[in-house]
Amino acid sequence: MSVICDLCFHHCNLDVGQTGLCRARANQDGKIAPLNYGKLTALALDPIEKKPLRRFHPGSLVLSVGSFGCNLRCPFCQNAEIAAAGADASTQDCSPEALVHKAVRLQERGNIGVAYTYNEPLVGYEYVRDCAMLVHEAGLCNVLVTNGTIEEEPWRALLPWIDAVNIDLKGFTEGWYRTLGGDLKTVQRSITLAAQVCHVEVTTLIVPGENDSEDEMRALSAWLSAVRADIPLHISRFFPRYRMTNRPPTPVETVYRLADVAREQLRYVYTGNC
Repeated sequence: MSVICDLCFHHCNLDVGQTGLCRARANQDGKIAPLNYGKLTALALDPIEKKPLRRFHPGSLVLSVGSFGCNLRCPFCQNAEIAAAGADASTQDCSPEALVHKAVRLQERGNIGVAYTYNEPLVGYEYVRDCAMLVHEAGLCNVLVTNGTIEEEPWRALLPWIDAVNIDLKGFTEGWYRTLGGDLKTVQRSITLAAQVCHVEVTTLIVPGENDSEDEMRALSAWLSAVRADIPLHISRFFPRYRMTNRPPTPVETVYRLADVAREQLRYVYTGNC
């Protein structure tokens, strides 16, 4: 029996045994099951600024975890080894209870909670949700680093457990988002809803020849300012990676120029990878 995964706008229609576009969700006996539940590909105690979050508990550390899978197809992916991987990825098992136990133990080293990051954490929605509830019970914080490609109902259900989120806004045209296998309006909705509930920061990677015009940055920052003018925007420099090695790195002066454009509308604008 086929079944539709309704976690994101792709709405993959899967036959029994078939895996979705994200490589992390499959039809098992007529039900959608997360193949990456409790399967970690990465575990590290990171500075909060690395997420990046600049205005949420600055100077602190956060236990950062990743799994495998992603529901976009960015040709410049910085973590393709795990984001483009499936169930054959090398992982270690870690239950929500075990993860929270690690997080609590690491408080003595400055840990403030758990960050779900590295791959696209929302394709492992059930694990993030289950961990997040336990993290809050332990008095710690939940941080989410995501592409924001999720349907409204599951996003609203998760947000009460999230304290801070960094959402990738990969550009401000539908054409660029289609190239990446995404949907701009979905991400805009995710940012808008999150801004009503928790601390939000946004990251835009500037790819030469794709999303590097002043007009596009002006439109992006004007829209973001209308959501909330105090949302920090991180403007990041592209480097050739994965399947996009035919482009030069973004000129540093381009990143700085676009940051100045964004500052016309936004209070907090940061540059990255420069």
